Amino acid sequence: MDIFEKVANNMGPIGAHAHYSHHYFSFPKLTGELGPRMTFMGKEMLNWSLNNYLGLANHPEVRKADADATAKYGLAYPMGARMMSGNTDEHEEFERQLAEFVGKEDAFLLNYGYQGVMSLVECMVDHKDVIVYDAESHACLIDGIRLHKAKMGQYYKFNHNDMDSLRKNLERATKITNETGGGILVITEGVFGMSGKVGSLDKIVEMKKDFNFRLLVDDAHGFGTMGDNGKGVGEYLNCTDGIDLYFSTFAKSMAAIGAFVAAPKNIVMYLKYNMRSQTYAKALPMPFVIGGMKRLELIKKHPELRAKLWENVRALQKGLKDKGFDIGETQSPVTPVFLHGDYDIAAVTKLVRDLRENMGIFCSIVVYPVVPKGQIMLRIIPTSSHTLADIEYTCDCFAEVQKRLKSGYYAQ
Repeated sequence: MDIFEKVANNMGPIGAHAHYSHHYFSFPKLTGELGPRMTFMGKEMLNWSLNNYLGLANHPEVRKADADATAKYGLAYPMGARMMSGNTDEHEEFERQLAEFVGKEDAFLLNYGYQGVMSLVECMVDHKDVIVYDAESHACLIDGIRLHKAKMGQYYKFNHNDMDSLRKNLERATKITNETGGGILVITEGVFGMSGKVGSLDKIVEMKKDFNFRLLVDDAHGFGTMGDNGKGVGEYLNCTDGIDLYFSTFAKSMAAIGAFVAAPKNIVMYLKYNMRSQTYAKALPMPFVIGGMKRLELIKKHPELRAKLWENVRALQKGLKDKGFDIGETQSPVTPVFLHGDYDIAAVTKLVRDLRENMGIFCSIVVYPVVPKGQIMLRIIPTSSHTLADIEYTCDCFAEVQKRLKSGYYAQ
């Protein structure tokens, strides 16, 4: 079969709905200043779909730093990969600041988060090594695991946050590495982006007493939000020292592009010379480096931004629980709202349209296969920029659509 014909006739599980969902349910266009109020298809929306946790996207100091750096350097500088011609003092200073903040010896700036962590996984393991990973790991981690040079039998999935399952898989992995002479890399997340659950990092670190492995943590949603100082889930669970490779993107609390990995100096040096996504790709442009340092400065100097975020998180999650909603086991700002029942796709789309067209609320909706059949998930991301009035209004609207869903209103 012709390759174009093949893909055109099989758009995939999400693309199968593209004929009616494009630009409304998928690839929507939100316009206006980034924040709680944006415009969608000509209507103002109360927006719960931005990962702008601390409201830094439109902070005046951030906007000025971004603009000044762009005016001074443009978006091209530095030109080339870091190893060849794209290294600067500013890149290395930002790395120093990030490492110090998360309690590691050194850090390596990455041009993108998704491809960066994929390349990190691929770089750290070879055909002798075994990967053991949490079943609910993000797609970027799964894609990195797929790059593993070993046979399929050399990576194992443990049940989500299940330490008994992890132990069994570490026992299996240890048997293999005793034969191959390789090592074990355990992969998990600080905060799981769909459920909002915190990874059991402290318990995993404790397991180092019984097994020899290194721990890679993707803390994209934890950096800036979790812990007394926003240093992530390691700080929150008091196990920073046990995290061997700490990764985070700038696309969440930092409201930017790029990422970093922090680790011992010798490991960072190894990564700088061996991570293919950085060796063969352009360095992070200077405005993102200068702007990134300003964002990190604000995270450190203004704990009230994080305090306001958590005030909103607590108010939102309590308000939803008080109205009888199932928000799962979230321990973070990520707030899933589960609606249970065997509803068809038409009812789901009508519910979302009702929220957007009649109530002015924009949030992400998640359906099968991301969540099990018989379940709909509305995913809310509170930020420090939302107000308590926004939260009260949203809880009331959610209660109304829940009532309409159960009554069969959306099935008509």
